Amino acid sequence: MPFRLLSLAVAVALSAGCASTPDREPDETAEVDPLIRDAGIDYATVAETFVTAETPKDNIDSPAAWASGDGKVWLFATAKEGKGLVLYDGDTGATIRGIGTEGSRPGQFKRPNGVSVHGNHVFVVERDNQRVQVLSLPSLATVATFGEKELRKPYGLWVREHASGELEVLVTDAYMAGEDANGDEIPPPLPELARRVQRYLLHIDGDAVSAVNAGAFGDTTEAGAIRVPESLWGDPAHDRLLISEEDLKTGTAVREYSLAGEFRGRTIGLGRFKAQAEGLALWGCADGSGYWLATDQYKDRSLFHVYDRKTLEPLGAFAGRTVANTDGVWLHQAPTARFPKGVFYAVHDDKAVGAFDWREVATALGLRQDCPAP
Repeated sequence: MPFRLLSLAVAVALSAGCASTPDREPDETAEVDPLIRDAGIDYATVAETFVTAETPKDNIDSPAAWASGDGKVWLFATAKEGKGLVLYDGDTGATIRGIGTEGSRPGQFKRPNGVSVHGNHVFVVERDNQRVQVLSLPSLATVATFGEKELRKPYGLWVREHASGELEVLVTDAYMAGEDANGDEIPPPLPELARRVQRYLLHIDGDAVSAVNAGAFGDTTEAGAIRVPESLWGDPAHDRLLISEEDLKTGTAVREYSLAGEFRGRTIGLGRFKAQAEGLALWGCADGSGYWLATDQYKDRSLFHVYDRKTLEPLGAFAGRTVANTDGVWLHQAPTARFPKGVFYAVHDDKAVGAFDWREVATALGLRQDCPAP
């Protein structure tokens, strides 16, 4: 083959190889995929009520649910390689439609990752647009974006409402310090981890949404720092914020912070998480009791650890028959037509979402099925 044609062939082959290489996340550094069958952890098996249609090209990451006024449940999932969001029927798993296009304008998305629903708004974190986009429900019209000035590589978020009606949004920021020889991203040194979570205060007046950055936080000690952040969730009743530490080199687990952003000196599940700590959810009661659910991302089937809400003592674990390699989760505690005691949604292997009936989870682990919600 002539040299010019050979060079062209090599260039095309390299280009094709690059195009097919998935975008590697900073937490995807395991040399061997961990399997639940090798974990040596006791767990109950709870069959999924449904698993949605698989769409591998979307690269599904995180779910969130919203109950409409007519009794229907909309289940949203971010599509990192898709156009934005995928919308499912939360009671049946049927796909309703896609939402958004690719780009940087309102209603467009680039690498959407974390998603949350609060009231009549959907909050979507966009890693590559370095922002959070706010959509109104049920219209799904974009009403605001924020974070563009501060966020560098955002992933997860948690939203809460203050007594004043003002919203507080915490967003994890997984900025890195470059890549190693294998192309894996390197977490920054400890002194540079003080901005792992950005805090925003939002005022909502109808469709008008304004956001103000209220600072950032992150522990910089060996024990409390978050090297690879993504999932987080808060519990105002106990002044508690849990953040998943996904760094495999230092030990994946869940760190306990205060809502003010101070490390409380406790890491939950160190040594118990043997794959990777991922999505978090809270089943809460008005009296302060309830349960934390924390994901361990095994490749063959995901494991969901359950902890006491007050003490953070482990109460058991469960896995489905199908759901595996889970990133994000969402607990919809309110009753629905199909799930009268609530439903736990978990992403399945980057391509679908599985649903677990809370009645079956509670029965399998000896947990409560209902309580007055906060």
